Amino acid sequence: MSDILLVIGGRPVTAGELVLGLLGFAVLLLVVVFVALRRQAAAQALEAERSVIHAQELEERMGEMTRIQAELTGRLQAMAEGLGSRQNDLAKQLGDRLDGMTTRIGQSLEGQSKTTMENLGKLNERLAVIDNAQRNITDLAGQVVTLKDVLANKQARGAFGQGRMEAILTDALPRNGFQLQPTLSNGKRPDAVIRLAGDSRGLVVDAKFPLEAVTLWREAKAEEVKRLAAQRLRQDLSVHIKDIAEKYLLAGETQDVALMFVPSEGIYADLNEFFDDVMQKAFRARVLVVSPSLLMLAVQVVQGLLKDERMREEARVIQKEVSLLLDDVGRLTDRVLNLQRHFGQAQDDIGQIITSSEKITKRGARIEALEFDEPAAQPPLAKLPLKGSMAAE
Repeated sequence: MSDILLVIGGRPVTAGELVLGLLGFAVLLLVVVFVALRRQAAAQALEAERSVIHAQELEERMGEMTRIQAELTGRLQAMAEGLGSRQNDLAKQLGDRLDGMTTRIGQSLEGQSKTTMENLGKLNERLAVIDNAQRNITDLAGQVVTLKDVLANKQARGAFGQGRMEAILTDALPRNGFQLQPTLSNGKRPDAVIRLAGDSRGLVVDAKFPLEAVTLWREAKAEEVKRLAAQRLRQDLSVHIKDIAEKYLLAGETQDVALMFVPSEGIYADLNEFFDDVMQKAFRARVLVVSPSLLMLAVQVVQGLLKDERMREEARVIQKEVSLLLDDVGRLTDRVLNLQRHFGQAQDDIGQIITSSEKITKRGARIEALEFDEPAAQPPLAKLPLKGSMAAE
């Protein structure tokens, strides 16, 4: 046992020490195994206890779930019974409503059928109106073609502008408010002269506008052609403005300005936009270029002036009648004063009559106081006569 078996770290190890060491290691190993087994047993016991607790919890949950299931079953049965009764009520209500709806739908269909028949009748009437309108449109198309032919003719085109001007004047002014184609002192005949209220001078309106040059300018496509057409239009307008100023502006006979009528709002707008120099030239020459709307505005102003003049004439008539009425009132006042004097004289006469009647009464009383052998019956006093009867006596 004392034999040296190993040398560890310079120290010899004998067999006895080695056996003792192995025994100690075995004991330590047994202790470790025992501790491990104890821990494993404790863990298993703890696990078993947890399993029991878990099983108890599961059992409680299963019981609770069973109770809840029973409650749900009861509730579902109650709900099924309630749903059954409600379904029956709903089926009955639906049946009643369907019957009512069927009745109403039948009545509505009957009413709609009647309304549809009426609408179809109205539609037929409207179709007849549309057919009539279509025929009118066809007639208007023919008239437009005729109007195009009229505008192509220079004389007819002038008559068209003059006709439109005459229509505006005729619609807005009284017959004595204007005169068509009168003869002036210089022998010229303008298209129309508007009479102004309180002024013997007339306002000249000329409707012979050079539409041919405007048509060429509008229809020109090339720049050079358009420039030449614009130059021609300026020249024609200038000549026409000069003719109006020289022929129709007569001192003491016509107004200081004259109107040149343009029978189109579009042409008037083009003149103001592209030919402002010509418009300024016309203004300086005291020639106003007017469109149909501006002519109607001028005519309305003249109409207002004529109305004011008529009002002034009526006011003068009223003043004259009031003056005559005041004269009549003065005469009536004189006659009332005369009547008052007559009444005063009559009152004096009535006073004298009363005095005479009092004297007669007193004399009668004295006579009544006398004594006779046979007293006569006293006659009753006579009533006082009126002034007229006394005058008759």
